[in-house]
Amino acid sequence: MARIVMKFGGTSMAGTERIRRVANIVRRQQAAGHEVAVVVSAMAGETDRLVNFCREANPLYDPAEYDVVVASGEQVTSGLLALTLQSLGCKARSWLGWQMPIQTIEAHAKARIDCIDAPEVVASMQRGEIAVIPGFQGISEDGRITTLGRGGSDTSAVAVAAALKADRCDIYTDVDGVYTTDPRIVAKARKQKAVTYEEMLELASVGAKVLQTRSVGLAMKEGVRVQVLSSFIDDDATPADELPGTLIVSDEEMEEILKDSDMERQHVTGIAHDKNEAKIILTRVPDKPGAVAHIFQPLAQASINVDMIIQNVGRDKGETDVTFTVPQADLPRAQALLEDKRSDIGFNRIITDDHIAKISVVGVGMKSHAGVASTMFKALADRGINIQAITTSEIKVSVLIDEDETELAVRVLHTAYGLDAEDEAA
Repeated sequence: MARIVMKFGGTSMAGTERIRRVANIVRRQQAAGHEVAVVVSAMAGETDRLVNFCREANPLYDPAEYDVVVASGEQVTSGLLALTLQSLGCKARSWLGWQMPIQTIEAHAKARIDCIDAPEVVASMQRGEIAVIPGFQGISEDGRITTLGRGGSDTSAVAVAAALKADRCDIYTDVDGVYTTDPRIVAKARKQKAVTYEEMLELASVGAKVLQTRSVGLAMKEGVRVQVLSSFIDDDATPADELPGTLIVSDEEMEEILKDSDMERQHVTGIAHDKNEAKIILTRVPDKPGAVAHIFQPLAQASINVDMIIQNVGRDKGETDVTFTVPQADLPRAQALLEDKRSDIGFNRIITDDHIAKISVVGVGMKSHAGVASTMFKALADRGINIQAITTSEIKVSVLIDEDETELAVRVLHTAYGLDAEDEAA
């Protein structure tokens, strides 16, 4: 018998018919002898609807009251799932964030989980009850409802799994695992049996939409084994324990998995892409200490995340160009802030481009194998795809290219690294 946390996203909870399908998946896990807790998101589109209500009521809304409104979406789905499980003959009850409680710190609308008081929930599960917990929400030190920011339900699920000392945290989504790349772009993309926390963290940060970055970081910190599965399966489908999706595990467990399957670790785990970035170039920035700080300090204060940063070789006149990327939606704000600080920074002009894509090659195998970057550059060059910028880490190489060449680049690289599935398995 295992203790399992199951998490279902908005598309899985979109309406009573899908909630009944989820209830049957949960019931089968409990019938297999497991202790089960379920973390749920709001119905697809519901959080956006609630956010719009807040904006209509008061464009300068109080974040604390905003949290009260948007947290209600998960409260509805947790209650509905508990009711549906009861109708199927299961003992089930909902546990809201303040009832466990899930204690959070920092600001409303982007709170962080501090701790979870789990003994009562554990006792309930040991009595045979299924605990249904709304994701995305908690309670502040002063007793107010808080939310964790968009996509926070994955983080809630991992945190609950850590608090309950669960054997595994199953994240059910609209895909059945982590693939070598987006199957909608590459038909021969392969589902991975397992990837490491480190690899998944990089993939999530560079555009893979399977898991939220925060949740992967928390899983790595707490040592929570995560499995990605699809909730869009038939009622008579093979249970998750017998037909697993993709496991997200430690490097040590990955070595055991590879040893048991008599496989050698791939140099590259996956190819990710992200079209939601914009490039900014500041020309003729003074090449002196403190100049770069003047660029990025105002962006940080405005909570604008900066990704790729490249400082060119200095020129004869003590000047250099600085290139970096920001989220596409933040480009107008970033440009306005930099123009406002032009005299402090001392640049000549701003050049922007929001018609770009970031393509990333990720794999822990890069640590021990040379030539991964050169394979990437040659494969793109052979197809006439120009690279505008490059950044690297120990297990990742990312490049910026023209957005129109995204799909071609992904297909070319997937083949270049030998990730294509065999015809009979595709």
